[in-house]
Amino acid sequence: MASTSPGYGITIRVEGHPDSQPVAAITAVISEAGASITALDVVESLLERVVIDITCDAVDQEHADVITSSISRHPDLTVRKVSDRTFLLHLGGKIEIQSKVPLKTRDDLSRAYTPGVARICQAIVDDPADARRLTIKRNTVAVVTDGSAVLGLGNIGPAAALPVMEGKAALFKRFADVDAWPVCLDTQDVDEIVRTVQLIAPVYGGINLEDISAPRCFEVEARLRELLDIPVFHDDQHGTAIVVLAALRNSLKLVKKDLSQVKIIMSGAGAAGTAIARLLTKSGATNIIAFDKDGVICKETKADHDPMRQWFIDNCNPSNFNGNIHDAMSSADVFIGVSAPNVLVEADIAAMATGSIVFALANPDPEIDPVIARKYAAVVATGRSDQPNQINNVLAFPGIFRGLLDANAHKITDTLLIAAAEAIADCVSASQLNASFIVPSVFDPQVVTAVAAAVKKSC
Repeated sequence: MASTSPGYGITIRVEGHPDSQPVAAITAVISEAGASITALDVVESLLERVVIDITCDAVDQEHADVITSSISRHPDLTVRKVSDRTFLLHLGGKIEIQSKVPLKTRDDLSRAYTPGVARICQAIVDDPADARRLTIKRNTVAVVTDGSAVLGLGNIGPAAALPVMEGKAALFKRFADVDAWPVCLDTQDVDEIVRTVQLIAPVYGGINLEDISAPRCFEVEARLRELLDIPVFHDDQHGTAIVVLAALRNSLKLVKKDLSQVKIIMSGAGAAGTAIARLLTKSGATNIIAFDKDGVICKETKADHDPMRQWFIDNCNPSNFNGNIHDAMSSADVFIGVSAPNVLVEADIAAMATGSIVFALANPDPEIDPVIARKYAAVVATGRSDQPNQINNVLAFPGIFRGLLDANAHKITDTLLIAAAEAIADCVSASQLNASFIVPSVFDPQVVTAVAAAVKKSC
């Protein structure tokens, strides 16, 4: 059975007669069902009944239903209520706005609002640069999406994308004290997206594009960078690329190989894959062979007016390999997957070079089972939080925007992205670096500080 996850945590309220030992019974049922028990509380104990709240993690929703059904079928147990802990966490949303200043007296109102606020408005009229000094603009980021490529769910639209954007805003605040706000747009027209973001930009010190599908995400980002005087960062592209570069840099240290000499196989040539390949190339990689849903990208591949596909044709696959991904994996040093589950088989990993590195980042199910990959590869990473070496964008974007806002930056460069990756990699000391620890924990407080400092220096 696959691993259980807190994302599918449930709390079940169960009732039983004291003589039937309900605590033992419910524990046995849940354990037999393959769930992970995380808490057990007796909330009521009387002569005629015992009421128990038991919390456990399931594999998925279907598994959670199986657990509940198993308890219901037990002759001595009665299920009174089932609570999905993830849904409970999202009730009413995950973020809020609160005032930074007291509003208790007339004097407070006179300064924070009318008439005193008019003086601040006039100061900004006189010097527009004062908007950063005297408003929320200095510390506020818009998290912008059209809901077209949300997680592994696909094109689910702006309303269904909102919980993800809320979560992103919460991470900004938690890790970098950046005030971020979801902006979910009810359009997937490039012109409308660009114009809308341009219109709201005066409020924000930066724009974080999120979950916009390729190829429109490339055009949206490029046009906004031309139009706006604040940094525009597409996290699905550049955040992923930064953390992959950081992880690969440390992995190559472990296996004593050089980026310029290794053979890299990539599965996935969308937004993330393109950004990864570009950043690796900027950092010295010379031999990347990329595959998408149509197969290998080589000189004979048609670009179909897609500038990113054309970039792969022009800059990757130097030997013009024209076979399938299984053949390409022979003697490969590195595999990077940002595509779909089960792209590879065990024989593919076995055929890689000695000291191989496998980054299988498709979520929730990777391109190859990491347990299988570890039988042959020296280093294995995934996008999952329940596996070692999680490649997680939260290592990058909080510190990047902290640095951009503090530096009053206006643009983002490749030099800045590489500097951020190096800062993340350097947060793992030589004494810490091993096959199961190639990137720092997302809760390591030095990461944001180090990344922000590197970004400020590069601005």
